[in-house]
Amino acid sequence: MPAMDFSHVKANLEEVNLRISHAARKAGRTVSDIRLAAVSKTFPPDAVLAAHAAGQRLFAENKVQELAEKSAVSPNDIEWHLIGHLQSNKAAKAVSICALVHSADSESLLARISRIASETGKVQRVLLEMNVSGEESKFGIGSEDGLFRILDASIQLKGVQVEGLMTMAPFAACESELRRIFSSLRILRDKIREKTGVQLKELSMGMSGDFEIAIEEGASIVRIGSLIFGKRAAKPQTMP
Repeated sequence: MPAMDFSHVKANLEEVNLRISHAARKAGRTVSDIRLAAVSKTFPPDAVLAAHAAGQRLFAENKVQELAEKSAVSPNDIEWHLIGHLQSNKAAKAVSICALVHSADSESLLARISRIASETGKVQRVLLEMNVSGEESKFGIGSEDGLFRILDASIQLKGVQVEGLMTMAPFAACESELRRIFSSLRILRDKIREKTGVQLKELSMGMSGDFEIAIEEGASIVRIGSLIFGKRAAKPQTMP
C-alpha cells in the first residue's frame, strides 16, 4: 500500500487554531485557556508525525490499543489523552500512557484506575464523562446525583485526581441543542464549585463540527480530528 500523504495537516492545523482564536475572542476568553486535542483515531503514525512537525503536542485516541501502538512509535514529548470509553481490563495500559483520561464514568472504574496508578506511584488525572444529551447509545454519568456520588467517592482514592467534566453532543444536533448541552455541563461544573469548592477546571467538549460553539460555552479542551487529518477511513489504518 502506498504511503499516505499528510502534507495538508500543517495548513489544516493553522486554520483550526485560527478558528479557535476567533471563537475565544468572540466569547471574551483568553485563547491560552483553550487546548486543542488532535484526534488521530484511524490514522497511521505518519499523521501524528505530520501534526507533531507542525507544532502539535496534544493528541487523543478513542481506543487503548490504538493509543498504545501509536505512542510506542511517536516522539516522547507528545501528551496522550484517552477520550473513548475505557473498559476496566484496559485500565492498566491506559494509565501507563495517558496524561489524562476523559471518560471515567463509574465508582468502580475510578477505584480500579486509582489502584493501578498507586502501584506505580502515579496520580492519574481524569475527567468524569457526563451523558448530558440523554442519548441511550452514549456512555457517561446520567444524573447530577450520580455525579456528586462519584465525586464524593473519588476523594478517598489516592491514585486519581478528578480535574473536570467531559461530554459529547449528538452529531446532528442543531445550534440551540448544542448550546443547551454545552452550557449545561458548564453550569453543572459551576454548581459543583459552589457546593464543594472543587474547581474542576477542565471542560472537554466540542469536536470538528461544533467546537466553536463549545468554546463560546466554556470548553477548555476541544477534540478535533477530521478538520486536521481529513476524512476518516471506514476502518483503522493497518499499523506498520
